[in-house]
Amino acid sequence: MGLVPLLEPYFRGAAVSALMPEPLREAMESHGLTPRHGAVLPQLLAADEPLTVSGIAGRLQVSLPTASELVGGLARAGIVTRTPDETNRRRVLVSLAEEYRPLLESFVARRGEPLLRALAGLPAEQREGFMAGLRAWVREVQQ
Repeated sequence: MGLVPLLEPYFRGAAVSALMPEPLREAMESHGLTPRHGAVLPQLLAADEPLTVSGIAGRLQVSLPTASELVGGLARAGIVTRTPDETNRRRVLVSLAEEYRPLLESFVARRGEPLLRALAGLPAEQREGFMAGLRAWVREVQQ
């Protein structure tokens, strides 16, 4: 358990900002967006299709009003788009604005480099065990 807090600074403040592509950082800063807003973006990138606001709320484990506020800020900045769901007009579908997708993909890849280096230094059996443990941790956190 003592290792988990050692990872936390990597997910906060300057460590995140330093790796963020300049156009994305500028859009975030100029619109007063916070790390909470930024947490929405990898969820949209990882999704196979646009997410609903309630889907984002579930993934981030926040209330529906909070998710709506986060999406609203990102939409005002032009980082995400909101479109009505043609099958259910009460729902709004949220996706990354296309011009920000490659920037976010680059950012996520750069953020993953330390993990990939760590995994590359492990024998295959340990790498598989680590990944199994990481998947199990993600499942537990998502429940």
